[in-house]
Amino acid sequence: MTRGRPIAFSPDEAANAAMQVFWARGYESASTRDLLEAMRLSRSSLYQAFGNKEQLFLEALRRYRESLLARLERRLEAAPSAMGFLEMLFCETAQEAGSERAALGCLIFNSASELGQQDGLPSQHARQSIVAITALFQQAVMRGQAEGDIAPKRNAAALASYLTMGMAGLRTLLKSGATTDQASQAVELLLDGLRR
Repeated sequence: MTRGRPIAFSPDEAANAAMQVFWARGYESASTRDLLEAMRLSRSSLYQAFGNKEQLFLEALRRYRESLLARLERRLEAAPSAMGFLEMLFCETAQEAGSERAALGCLIFNSASELGQQDGLPSQHARQSIVAITALFQQAVMRGQAEGDIAPKRNAAALASYLTMGMAGLRTLLKSGATTDQASQAVELLLDGLRR
């Protein structure tokens, strides 16, 4: 059985370029032409390497999720305290107000908002990515409880969902043009909710 011509491009670079397109435009609005231009591929090369647009999106979302979670896990592990990690994460996000990064939002939250309760793999994977972020927040909450910064009697899973909602809301505020002051005040209130 012949295997076809070898791939003469970097699949990593192509997938990362596709991720940028999905991040900026969303799943539905990212046309195959947009993707091909960004990836600098022919249609046949795209199909050979990634399959169709749906499979390419799943790969892009997987890369984004794994990169984000690995970075956050390293920061949580290195942080002197879980509460310090959460304060740093939310405050740094608020400081992005007015930036290009803020305008893009988060690919995971963007995808979950866009695809919502639709059927199909893109929607399922967006929801699974939200679950993964919430699990990381639960890990931080449980550590914070063990360290005495968050009351141990409080429901760690509920607090993790609270943090996920808070980050999703913060990203939406920033995308809609909130100022640093507005975002920082919202973060202060959100973090106060953890300490009570």
